[in-house]
Amino acid sequence: MSRFFTKTLSALQPYTPGEQPQNMQYIKLNTNESPFPPAPGVLDAISAEEVSKLYLYSDPDCKALTEAIAKRYGLRPEQVTVGNGSDEVLWFTLRAFCDEQTPLAYSDITYGCYKTWCSMLNVPSKILPLKDDYSVDTALYRGLNATVMVTNPNAPTGICLPLADIEDVLRANPDNVVIVDEAYVDFGGESAVSLIERYENLLVVQTCSKSRSLAGARLGFAMGNPELIADINRIKFSFNPYNVNRLTCLAGIAAMEDEDYFRACTGAVAATRDRVAAELKEMGFALTDSRANFLFAESSRIPGGELYRKLKEKGILVRHFDKPRLENRLRITVGSDRQMDALLAALRELGA
Repeated sequence: MSRFFTKTLSALQPYTPGEQPQNMQYIKLNTNESPFPPAPGVLDAISAEEVSKLYLYSDPDCKALTEAIAKRYGLRPEQVTVGNGSDEVLWFTLRAFCDEQTPLAYSDITYGCYKTWCSMLNVPSKILPLKDDYSVDTALYRGLNATVMVTNPNAPTGICLPLADIEDVLRANPDNVVIVDEAYVDFGGESAVSLIERYENLLVVQTCSKSRSLAGARLGFAMGNPELIADINRIKFSFNPYNVNRLTCLAGIAAMEDEDYFRACTGAVAATRDRVAAELKEMGFALTDSRANFLFAESSRIPGGELYRKLKEKGILVRHFDKPRLENRLRITVGSDRQMDALLAALRELGA
């Protein structure tokens, strides 16, 4: 840290992303990427003609993209905004709906980025502990006087709240925004988009990184009532009006329009997840009921950190969180059937 770094952020602990080896010598099951390529129409959309237009700025309103997302989810374009990954959308959301007097409430076990962003924005955190089985105690979410973040399915647990519980949280916090972060909802959860017309304080955030195989394109979006969306856009246009590039807009439109491919890919991932979960349970692993594209697993024979290192030595990357209540668990991305079979074989060899 240089002597010029702001003292306000001197204690900042950056979010630590999963390892991203560029030589691809590993079976990479640590960052919850899709094992499938983007929809075929994505490659057609990013043509040489479109690449030649990169000297021009992208549409700051992302009109065609927001229209495509709105059509896919049965909403109006003014109920949708987009960003450079759901991370940026969530950042805009915290900037719009949190401040020194309006904390952000979130689970003690969830994305580490929430805490980091609160530190950067000088927003207080209200930490709500999960139960011993990693499930959410919705009784803790009543009358918080805070902006509420519900990660559904949660990460790294994969556990999903039913819509009835989401509604309880919305009704219990009528004067605050409730953000439902649905990065993994397409693999077996139930989206809260259907509740948008009934709750003015609901904001649903999704990403194209996981279920639409566009992690490298960086595209996320928020859906809610038009006033909430206008608030977020006010932040966006004050900071980065050209936040989604021309090619990503085209890729997002093509991905939204190919429903058959979307359902085929998410269905295949869910089927592989359930198959591997059953095999891991037979081997003695403890697992949560993951509705995401990853498994949250604990070996009864080898500590989590040791198992992570042994798998890495065998060329398989998984995610280990060296934190209380998580240290014996591994988060394992659901890859292709071939990749998952290699994982299972390696675990058997290790006696896990």
